[in-house]
Amino acid sequence: MKKFLLLLLLIVSPVKAEIYDINQLDLKSHQGKVVYLDFWASWCIPCRKSFPWMNSLLDKYPAEKFTIITINLDAETEAMNRFLGKVPANFDIYHDPGGQIAEKFELEGMPTSYLIDSNGKVVKKHIGFYTKKVDQYEREIEELL
Repeated sequence: MKKFLLLLLLIVSPVKAEIYDINQLDLKSHQGKVVYLDFWASWCIPCRKSFPWMNSLLDKYPAEKFTIITINLDAETEAMNRFLGKVPANFDIYHDPGGQIAEKFELEGMPTSYLIDSNGKVVKKHIGFYTKKVDQYEREIEELL
């Protein structure tokens, strides 16, 4: 019975995101994969809608060909953790409280996402997240896979 309960717990427990310091981010290490790179913050209302969708992408596309990397821009770790307590993530999160990577990408709004092809080239940029455009976002990913 204990083995059954442990197995059941493993099946129904959500995958928890790993949180890394922004200095650990190495996009080149993901070359060969299509990367969905997403910038977000705890105060961003559309981000709450994008997380469940991004979680679903991990089940939809093979891990050897596709990955999601998100970058949180909250100045305070506690704000990020409160958000993640309410809106779980199954993908890795890099914390960029000083906005150093965001500045390099010249963000214009929140959230902002970039679709990067398997050669490491940014091919699409989306400002905001719109549930009406989910089919379009997924077509763009599939074209690169």
